[in-house]
Amino acid sequence: METKIVIVGGGSAGWLTAGLLASEYGQGSGVSVTLVESPDVKTIGVGEGTWPTMRTTLRKIGISETEFLRECHAAFKQGTRFNAWRINDDADYYYHPFSAPAGYNNVNLVPFWQQHESDRSFADVVSTQGRLCDEGLSPKQETTPEFAGVVNYGYHLDAGKFAGLLQRHCTETLGVLHILDHVTSVNGQPDADVESVSTAQNGDLVADLFIDCTGFASLLIGEHYGIPFIDCNDILFNDTALASQVPYASDSAPIASQTISTAREAGWIWDIGLTSRRGIGYTYSSAHTTEAAAEAVLRRYIETTGTPDPGSIEPRKISIRSGHRETFWHRNCVAVGLSGGFLEPLEASALVLIELSARMISEELPANRRSMDIVAKRFNERFSYRWDRIIDFLKLHYVLSKRDDSDFWVENRRAETIPDSLAEFLELWRHQVPWHGDFVQFGEVFSAASYQYVLYGMGFETQVRSSREQVKNERKAAQLIADNQKKTDMLASNLRPNRDLLAWINSQALPVA
Repeated sequence: METKIVIVGGGSAGWLTAGLLASEYGQGSGVSVTLVESPDVKTIGVGEGTWPTMRTTLRKIGISETEFLRECHAAFKQGTRFNAWRINDDADYYYHPFSAPAGYNNVNLVPFWQQHESDRSFADVVSTQGRLCDEGLSPKQETTPEFAGVVNYGYHLDAGKFAGLLQRHCTETLGVLHILDHVTSVNGQPDADVESVSTAQNGDLVADLFIDCTGFASLLIGEHYGIPFIDCNDILFNDTALASQVPYASDSAPIASQTISTAREAGWIWDIGLTSRRGIGYTYSSAHTTEAAAEAVLRRYIETTGTPDPGSIEPRKISIRSGHRETFWHRNCVAVGLSGGFLEPLEASALVLIELSARMISEELPANRRSMDIVAKRFNERFSYRWDRIIDFLKLHYVLSKRDDSDFWVENRRAETIPDSLAEFLELWRHQVPWHGDFVQFGEVFSAASYQYVLYGMGFETQVRSSREQVKNERKAAQLIADNQKKTDMLASNLRPNRDLLAWINSQALPVA
């Protein structure tokens, strides 16, 4: 008996979900995938940064890295550089790189760094990527096979072009049925399964499972089922973004190998380099500034980058309602992407949540209706936990800041705005370093390594008590740090600038493993 899946909505959420499902269950498997989307809805386009997980996703779907880089004007991303987050000084910065600290699976290097190397940044002592990014270098070479890296990396991409590439691949190669049509109604009782969705030109689409990728409209999980939205603007204050697309100063201008996040009076500015342009935007709290003042802040930043004719750039306003649905999978409907929730784009969690959701749906696709409730329960438990941990991690950046140049930063440190779970971790980490056992779920969205990079990049101090294990690891830690320095020097002398390698890929092709 065939299992019918209907995805309502396109964009990155719809097409990534379709691709992972269709690649998991090929034609003739008894699973059919149909995607219906309105011909009038445009991609939001803020999710332009990915995690390294996207390499696995693209390989699974069957899209070559060379094609992806060319078609999506994509560039390599090795992590994020945070400017002026700790104090109000653009020259003060730290990195959250994608590579884990040296020896991460066996040795915690924080105690040794605090005792012997604290005059250097934590990321520079334990990782190669801060220096590679400072020097504008790529994470791989011409001879490195597709999706392999000399160091860990994700991508910056054009979200609209990415959705187009996924659409072509899913329909032409993976057998996804694509219907361009307006959904006019969702059919079924609010306390029962969705029976079908009605379309203007193609009638009713019947399915066993409906996946809501309708974005902020949330037509199925929100509008039809009325699943409550848990607002977290009392924790994460930013509720507005001004987004712009900015040309490079010249065709030879460097392409940054990292997302650049620069703190400002009422929020922060993102700066994302593609091969064709840069995406620059200001996400801010409307309670702490006006739209006119925010636009002036954004324009001042753009002007400092040497952008030709900055006055001609017209930012696009995007409203942000930070939070997520109370449940994501209800009866035979599951929300993926913006229909399930959205947070400010700090740490680029939007696309990875789509990947994780689509992957779990494809890997645990219910065999029948009875098992669907079990899978739904597991899905809701896992993603409620993940959303809470992401909220904690984003808030961490604000809590640790010592900026006092505006009420925005001062109020972000008030105890009543800090989740209890994060407050408990911070108290714990005053006396012990974040490590593997601090987190309970396999495959945490943010590992202990990520917390280490942000905590110690922001100047957090842990009063570590000397232990036998720490003393035993002293020599091993010293060797790991020395080896990391040698590796950094070697990579810095052998890797090409990011722009150079991307230009080469656009004329040649990466080898296939």
